[in-house]
Amino acid sequence: MDLKNIQTFIYVAELGSFTRAGEALGYSQSTVSFQIKQLEQELNTQLFERIRHTVALTERGREALKYAHQISKLARQMGEEADDRRPVRGHVRLAMSDSLCSCLLGEQLREFWEKYPEITFQVINTGTEEMFRLLNHNQADFVFTLDSHIYNPEYVIVQEEKVGMHFVAGVHSPLCQREGISLMELARQPFILTEKGMSYRRLLDEHLAARSIEIQPVLEVGNTDVICRLVELGNGIAYLPDYTTKQAAEEGRLVYLHTEELKVEIWKQILYHRDKWVSPQMQKVMEFFS
Repeated sequence: MDLKNIQTFIYVAELGSFTRAGEALGYSQSTVSFQIKQLEQELNTQLFERIRHTVALTERGREALKYAHQISKLARQMGEEADDRRPVRGHVRLAMSDSLCSCLLGEQLREFWEKYPEITFQVINTGTEEMFRLLNHNQADFVFTLDSHIYNPEYVIVQEEKVGMHFVAGVHSPLCQREGISLMELARQPFILTEKGMSYRRLLDEHLAARSIEIQPVLEVGNTDVICRLVELGNGIAYLPDYTTKQAAEEGRLVYLHTEELKVEIWKQILYHRDKWVSPQMQKVMEFFS
């Protein structure tokens, strides 16, 4: 059913004239007559009574007019929703490790909301395996990982960046003056780490285990801001991404420890499922963070 025919039907019904409807729509009278005839054939009913120069709706025509108004309204709303010039609004679900929250949801989020104030977020803090389970079941729109490099044709990589990692201590720690601290000696220090099995903590444990070394932390907590603050106060040492410690190190509140080389590659990646329909709000997230 042609929407143009429905629109013409509404105009003829409201103006009571094929001629006036044609003038309002920019059609000739013959075009209006043809469109109404097409619609009557599709509906298998007569919509207007044409007596001399008057046009009046039939009983069936009055019923059809109610539906025509509803169809016209829905078509207009659909066009408005799809209009790229309208402010983008909607909800985006982000699955990420807790240690990425302060990085992505701090100043960056304020800047994002200044541009797109009608986009809302749900943040799901979980481990990498669970993130991808959520993605595969369409319970998350994106995953923000901090883990080993992930490549899988099932997922589209929006953005990725290799992340520097260091063992850090407070400025008054005696380890700060040492060069070439062995991993075995380091493991005997009081450690404050993120939860066991989570992203880079898991990779650290795996690499140390390959050397028969194990760390028994005095505290496990997911919030890297809390870890940084505790280490600054001299409560232990930690293994953290550089983006969480850079400012404190530059200001002299934390010190990077000189240890044996530890070949742990950590990547920050943003991915979504290849079969996911990319909504306008998802597109804005990708443009902003890529």
